[in-house]
Amino acid sequence: MAALLPAEWIKNWEKGGKSEFVQLCRALSENKNHDVGFRDIQQALYELAYHVVRGNLKHDQASNVLGDVIEFREDMPSILADVFCILDIETSCLEEKNKRDHFTQLVLACLYLVSDTVLKERLDPETLESLGLIKQSQQFNQKSVKIKTKLFYKQQKFNLLREENEGYAKLIAELGQDLSGNITSDLILENIKSLIGCFNLDPNRVLDIILEVYECRPEYDDFFVPLIESYMYMCEPQTLCHILGFKFKFYQDPSGETPSSLYRVAAVLLQHNLIDLEDLYVHLLPGDNAITEEHKREIVEAKQIVRKLTMVVLSSEKTEEKEKEKEKEEEKTEKPPDNQKLGLLEALLKIGDWHHAQSIMDQMPPFYSTSHKPIAIALCRLVHVTIEPLYRRVGVPKGAKGSPISSLPNKRAPKQAESFEELRKEVFNMLCYLGPHLSHDPILFAKVVRLGKAFMKEFQSDGSKQEDKEKMETLFSCLLSITDQVLLPSLSLMDCNACMSEELWGMFKTFPYQYRYRLYGQWKNETYNSHPLLVKVKAQTIDRAKYIMKRLTKENVKPSGRQIGKLSHSNPTILFDYILSQIQKYDNLITPVVDSLKYLTSLNYDVLAYCIIEALANPEKERMKHDDTTISSWLQSLASFCGAVFRKYPIELAGLLQYVANQLKAGKSFDLLILKEVVQKMAGIEITEEMTMEQLEAMTGGEQLKAEGGYFGQIRNTKKSSQRLKDALLDHDLALPLCLLMAQQRNGVVFQEGGEKHLKLVGKLYDQCHDTLVQFGGFLASNLSTEDYIKRVPSIDVLCNEFHTPHDAAFFLSRPMYAHHISSKYDELKKAEKGNKQQHKVHKYITSCELVMAPVHEAVISLHLPKVWDDISPQFYATFWSLTMYDLAVPHSSYDREVNKLKVQMKAIDDNQEMPPNKKKKEKERCTALQDKLLEEEKKQLEHVQRVLQRLKLEKDNWLLAKSTKNETITKFLQLCIFPRCIFSAIDAVYCAHFVELVHQQKTPNFSTLLCYDRVFSDIIYTVASCTENEASRYGRFLCCMLETVTRWHSDRVIYEKECGNYPGFLTILRATGFDGGNKADQLDYENFRHVVHKWHYKLTKASVHCLETGEYTHIRNILIVLTKILPWYPKVLNLGQALERRVHKICQEEKEKRPDLYALAMGYSGQLKSRKPFMIPENEFHHKDPPARNAVPATVQNGPGGAGMPTSLTINTVRLEEGTTEETADKLKEKSQGVVKVINKTVNATPKVTTSNGNSTSNSKIIKEKDDKEKSGKEKDKEKKDKTPAATPEMKALGKDGKDKPKEERANKDEKAREIKEKTPKSDKEKEKVKKEEKASKEEKSKTVVTIIESKSTAEKEREKEPSRERDLAKEMKSKENAKGGEKVPVAGSLKSPVPRSETSESEREQKRRKVDTHSSPSHSSTVKDNLNELKDSSAKHYINHTTPTLSKSKEREVEKKDLDKSRERSREREKKDEKDRKDRKRDHSNSDREVPQDSTKRRKEENGTTGSSKHSKSESPSDSPRLNEKEKEKNKSKSSGKEKGDSIKAEKMEKSSSGSKKESRHDKEKAEKKEKRDSTGGKEEKKHHKSSDKHR
Repeated sequence: MAALLPAEWIKNWEKGGKSEFVQLCRALSENKNHDVGFRDIQQALYELAYHVVRGNLKHDQASNVLGDVIEFREDMPSILADVFCILDIETSCLEEKNKRDHFTQLVLACLYLVSDTVLKERLDPETLESLGLIKQSQQFNQKSVKIKTKLFYKQQKFNLLREENEGYAKLIAELGQDLSGNITSDLILENIKSLIGCFNLDPNRVLDIILEVYECRPEYDDFFVPLIESYMYMCEPQTLCHILGFKFKFYQDPSGETPSSLYRVAAVLLQHNLIDLEDLYVHLLPGDNAITEEHKREIVEAKQIVRKLTMVVLSSEKTEEKEKEKEKEEEKTEKPPDNQKLGLLEALLKIGDWHHAQSIMDQMPPFYSTSHKPIAIALCRLVHVTIEPLYRRVGVPKGAKGSPISSLPNKRAPKQAESFEELRKEVFNMLCYLGPHLSHDPILFAKVVRLGKAFMKEFQSDGSKQEDKEKMETLFSCLLSITDQVLLPSLSLMDCNACMSEELWGMFKTFPYQYRYRLYGQWKNETYNSHPLLVKVKAQTIDRAKYIMKRLTKENVKPSGRQIGKLSHSNPTILFDYILSQIQKYDNLITPVVDSLKYLTSLNYDVLAYCIIEALANPEKERMKHDDTTISSWLQSLASFCGAVFRKYPIELAGLLQYVANQLKAGKSFDLLILKEVVQKMAGIEITEEMTMEQLEAMTGGEQLKAEGGYFGQIRNTKKSSQRLKDALLDHDLALPLCLLMAQQRNGVVFQEGGEKHLKLVGKLYDQCHDTLVQFGGFLASNLSTEDYIKRVPSIDVLCNEFHTPHDAAFFLSRPMYAHHISSKYDELKKAEKGNKQQHKVHKYITSCELVMAPVHEAVISLHLPKVWDDISPQFYATFWSLTMYDLAVPHSSYDREVNKLKVQMKAIDDNQEMPPNKKKKEKERCTALQDKLLEEEKKQLEHVQRVLQRLKLEKDNWLLAKSTKNETITKFLQLCIFPRCIFSAIDAVYCAHFVELVHQQKTPNFSTLLCYDRVFSDIIYTVASCTENEASRYGRFLCCMLETVTRWHSDRVIYEKECGNYPGFLTILRATGFDGGNKADQLDYENFRHVVHKWHYKLTKASVHCLETGEYTHIRNILIVLTKILPWYPKVLNLGQALERRVHKICQEEKEKRPDLYALAMGYSGQLKSRKPFMIPENEFHHKDPPARNAVPATVQNGPGGAGMPTSLTINTVRLEEGTTEETADKLKEKSQGVVKVINKTVNATPKVTTSNGNSTSNSKIIKEKDDKEKSGKEKDKEKKDKTPAATPEMKALGKDGKDKPKEERANKDEKAREIKEKTPKSDKEKEKVKKEEKASKEEKSKTVVTIIESKSTAEKEREKEPSRERDLAKEMKSKENAKGGEKVPVAGSLKSPVPRSETSESEREQKRRKVDTHSSPSHSSTVKDNLNELKDSSAKHYINHTTPTLSKSKEREVEKKDLDKSRERSREREKKDEKDRKDRKRDHSNSDREVPQDSTKRRKEENGTTGSSKHSKSESPSDSPRLNEKEKEKNKSKSSGKEKGDSIKAEKMEKSSSGSKKESRHDKEKAEKKEKRDSTGGKEEKKHHKSSDKHR
């Protein structure tokens, strides 16, 4: 603080300092601010005195000026005495004696200004002694101690006899008189004073009596409080507190009970601050420690009760014990000790002293005080009063009268709330102290909730300022806290109050679901542990829930449902948590539980949704079963429950849908199961692979037909639930995100989730993801309005390029949009111009299509490489992907079926006598309305389909551009259109098959139907192996529909001629686009088509057997699924059927113990296959086999499994080249074969070729062959070296490739091969020259002919399919003969050479022409398949003997067959004799196999035996026969019958077959020699040409 006395004043004291000082003091004295003036005067005087002490000023000068100043204020002497007191203390501490002397001189000089008594009071005794004011300081000290003792420590002994009772009587009369008049407390106080004086009364007792009277007259607060207040001025402040404490103490013995009046008096005195709470609190019992202990004990007891409830009680003794315990507990709880602190708290709350009440509550454990009902009720009452004005303004519902609550008379009570802000300041605080005990006052509960509702209304209405918004945000968070800490716990303690639950929902539904779920989570997982009462309630709820769930069945749903409802009103989280845990264990509870939930409140349904999500997200639960191949049953049960419960009750879906979306974002697709179930149940859209063909057909119709005939369950009344689902998706913008996430996740399943998981599970998840996408997309398409849909789904290029949606899924999502667009445009155009002619309508439709699809055509270009659009146009691509089955065909039979059902229903209604007439009428009306709807829908679809077909007719010419080759076009078509879509859904599978047929029927340019079908059937191994389970099922459907079409054409010449006869799809010669060879181009005739169909059946068998034999789970499962689907149309041929049957039987045996699911599939298929057996036909009935001998020659190789339908020139030359190669010496052959491989490579490079998903490419086959060669065992390699057989020859490759052949057989085959080669050596030089010429020519030819995949068929393939079967048969026959003779073993020495001579006979022009006709294209898939199907003798032999002559009439056929039979018998007898001679030769041949060349005739005979044998056993042997010779030996040993006997015993049909085969073979053999000579002369240029092309192919 700055000095008030400047140093100049002291220096010039006499001149001006003195007067300055006096002026300063006067100014300070006049200062109106009393406190400031006092302090400043003190400082001024102190500074003056201090200057004297330091010697700067003389004491007489100071005393003079102080004499002048002393008059300015009354208390100036006292101020001066204070200053001396401070200086006294300071100077007594100083060492400088002179300063002390200066101080005493100053005081002495000023004695006339300050009285002695004041100085004696304030100065030290020693100082007083030095000043001479007292004689001895010691005596003075003693005297003061005595006085103090007398004053403070000696009690006055009031003589009771001296206190006259009359005084007290008068006092009571004075206080007890009627106070309603003009009597004031001041008046009474004067009377009391006079009574005390007159009757010598003890003031403390008087105060006690005043308090007693006040207790008895509580209504006179306004009188007694001022009286006590004024009386207290005469007493010590503590006296009142001590007297109250003494009163409380009096009631503290165990039997005492403190009266409420005392609490009230104490409370009022506290409120008026006449006593301090801290002072009074210490007088009250029990102590705080005791209260804390009691609280802890309550918690422990609650936990024990819980433990007892969850314990399993077994014996009756225990129940008795329990009863005893209960009695003890009751005794305990009967008399709780009197808690004075709580009594005071209650009184404070009643009078509205919230401030002091809060202080008491803070000193106790949380919610301890309010757990006592009186206190909770008192606090509730206080809250009622505080919220009254605000509640009356905003909270009262319309039409409610309400009972207003009057405010407290007390002015010191909390201010009543007029606004939400005031509500927050006081009321929310009070509610927090109440906590769960708001349950004591349901009315207050409802009021608070209504205020919350009113606030949310205001909060959600816009248009408030920024500051207000911030305030509102704070208020909102406070409201959430109150809900969490007070409202929900209170609801738990209320006794099943459904109205409160509904009231609360009124507020809750205004919260976003995220907040609601957060609140439920806190409620369920934290609140119940916060309070002993809630702990008990939780245990009781679980106990009750167990009781109900144990007794819940379908029969007692209603009563159990009511009990569940009752329990759920208060504690839904606990109850549902238990119910869901039961559902996860026992899925048979789902239906009764769903039905029993009908008595729930809206809040409970919402809580149920939360509980379901929490159960789904439970991190401790495994989503897979222990075997890691299937989704856990708990998840399946929950999903099923979800679907049922969300459909039946109005529960908000947003949370669940968001959960699924979040899981997908996190790359987890397990939970799609839930979405699938919800959509299925709520929208009635079912996704199942088990649909019948009738259902599938119905699914291609309109919405009404789908609903009636397309689904398993008749799903009715889904309108409301599907609307709810749609609204949830749109309101939360989840429709498109879910679609995109599913589409992306479908591929993600394999990479993100597939890592460690079992392949079966990954497949399941992929299927689930895909199925849900299809189902969900279907739901959106049928439920979203056009605007909603178009607004949400972006264009196709954005979907694919930006969102990375797979193309099939992107088109699936966009398809409904195109349909909507086109129909709306069409309607616009119709309205604009009203012309009813059909042509006008079609024209408008086509215009609207062009308008809508033009941007799509532009958009799809970006989806694929530019090269793609060389072959197929974007228009074709978009058209294929944008149409559906609804656009292509009308399911008339389905419509008829449903209409007939309705007619039958109506008839049944008519016949029903019991039905009341009005119900009859209603039912009939319903049926009639439905029938009309269906017929109307059919008509509408028919018109639509006609319009679409017109549109396609116009578009078709621009569809396929085929800038490269037709083959390439088919590749692109299959790769980009058919294969992705046929496995998308069952209807898409049917659509793909129909579309192919449609493209064919429309005579689309550049589309080869034959090629397309051939590609589809030729090698299904790769496609089948890469499918998931459901995809396999769809692929099977696709194949089934394709086979259906083919079978229809195959069944009848008339149909074939009509539907395929002169269609461009059946052209057999394919030319480069620019090359005009239309005149020579020729159609495939009916008979050849039948051969081709047989070839396709054979290929299917080959692929099926391969898959079944891999031992791979996926291969076996998928092929069995596919086979089951195509059962109506395949197998049709008996021997192929038998082959399959054997393999499937083997699977049944192998998998019975190992993989039960495969076993079940195989057994199922096996049973169905057996039932189809009667409908299978022998091969010769399936395609024509027995034409006259002369015509047999030309068509040799054409219809083999690989060669069918090649242009003749190519076919024959392939065979010739093959023969040529066989004739060359071993070393040269090696070089030769390498050359051939090079040629193949060139050819492959020259022709642009895309390997389709079927994997049919020549280069592929080559790689596989090389690989297989490496795999050969060392033995075989050595053997090959010895024999000098070129490993590269296709024949040997074919053999080596068959990994299942035994070395023994291979060795024998190689010996024969070597012998054959040596036979032919003389011709080798000529052949070499020919080959060289052909190579040159082939280069020239390349530019002219487009090499299709068919043309690149290698001879190796043919060998593989023809030769081994024949060798093996020969080997088998030889063995059987050895066995018959006594088991002497003769090595096999049959010919490995292909039956060349057949192709070598001279050809007439007609035959050449026919060959061209017969040819048709076939890819070389099977060349890439490592398989042991080579021994399919029938089919191979038959394929080679197929012919093109017109079919003979049946009678002629029979005659021919009889003759054949006789001839064959004679021949077989002759052969027996020859064979005996031959055997000796053969022994010798075998020993000299490396050197000796057998005679031509012997060789021919052996070959003849081989071929006849092969046809003889054709029935029993087929692809299923194992190539292991040892097995065959065993079989032969069992039979031990000679070849002749066996031949005779075979049925006539078999003999017919064999005779036709043997006849032909022998005929060929006889003619062989002649033809060889002719060949050299007539071959000429043509021969060279043939060689070229065959080279090229190889």
